[in-house]
Amino acid sequence: MTSWEMVAVFLSVTYLILAIKQNLWCWVAAFISTLIYSILFFDASLLMDSALNIFYLIMAVYGWYSWKYGDGINHLENLDINSYGLIKNLKIIGSLIITSLILGFFMSNYTSADFAYLDTFTTVFAVFATYMLTKKVLENWLYWIVIDTVSIYIYINKGFYLTAILFVIYTILAYIAYRQWKKEYLSFDY
Repeated sequence: MTSWEMVAVFLSVTYLILAIKQNLWCWVAAFISTLIYSILFFDASLLMDSALNIFYLIMAVYGWYSWKYGDGINHLENLDINSYGLIKNLKIIGSLIITSLILGFFMSNYTSADFAYLDTFTTVFAVFATYMLTKKVLENWLYWIVIDTVSIYIYINKGFYLTAILFVIYTILAYIAYRQWKKEYLSFDY
């Protein structure tokens, strides 16, 4: 555990709490924490996690823009919570599993990555779940519950104990966020 990991954990929790409240400043905390994690994970040979955090840097900028200026199509000022529904989510999950298996094979056989398949699984799903969050798709929180649970195992085995605790907190907060967002989603007048 390093002081940089502690800073990243603090900013990550701040990001998630602000995201649950749909506060625009969550994306600033996300940007800084992911910059730190990109470096930490690269140093620990979690190559897909490091790449994922570089993606998070870009998505933090995109998320901030999306939440600030709406969907960009209808020029909405506020982006409302929406849902993909069961069938669309099942198709997405199937596609992401296939992608994870293909990339996991590559990472396992052609790189020095540790936990190649699990790291790839969490990365592929997290990429899509992050996109869903930038668009305020309700089910993003369900994806995060699974991703975060698998990540706990990886981080414990790599010695990132504080980050593993962070992901326990993430899992709990993702559940709370899902319930809160679902309540708001169901209260919309359609």
